[in-house]
Amino acid sequence: MAKKKKSPPPEPFARLCLVTPAGADAATFAPVLDAALKAGDVATLFIVSETANATELQRLAEALVPVAQENGVAAIVANDTRLFGRARADGLHVDTGLADLKDAVAALRPDHIVGAGGVATRHDAMLAAETDCDYLFFGRFDGDSGEQSFDKSFDLAAWWSAMFEIPAIVMGGNTLASVEPAVDAHIEFVALRSAIWNHPEGPAAAVAEANRLILARQAEATP
Repeated sequence: MAKKKKSPPPEPFARLCLVTPAGADAATFAPVLDAALKAGDVATLFIVSETANATELQRLAEALVPVAQENGVAAIVANDTRLFGRARADGLHVDTGLADLKDAVAALRPDHIVGAGGVATRHDAMLAAETDCDYLFFGRFDGDSGEQSFDKSFDLAAWWSAMFEIPAIVMGGNTLASVEPAVDAHIEFVALRSAIWNHPEGPAAAVAEANRLILARQAEATP
């Protein structure tokens, strides 16, 4: 049984996580990422790419993991334990089923982060939590097609954050303003992708602005 929270979640909440863009080139993206991570608080970098083959993804991870770690940001890759090891990532995100999640938790925790994706229902969330994973991710990495988080993902993350100790991450929308409902719901983390990398003023400015929005919303919520 997942542990229920004993008190309201401590601040800060809705800390920022970043998801790498599809098609990122290792050599040219690394300095962009470095500038973005230096621009404000970022908890986690998810290194994924739907368009990269295994070799390209390994090259990307090996280039970006050190950048993240040098900035105090946890670098997490998805599903591939070989990639995790070769890139020396901090954690593994598993969205390929409960059996794979159990195997990853047994093999990698407590020395490394293991998180659960593919959480589509409350039942899924409870089963994932039984593995003693480190976080539950609500939504998809490419699920930022709208201005805000998908309603279903957001509702699940808000429910989970209000009830249980394992942190929730909700996939945000394609606008920086999508962080604000996550603050209001006291969701522990919010992930952004296109809102950061496609921002007209650049990713560094986007990270700074996202943090400003988070802090301003937190201040409004403080009695």
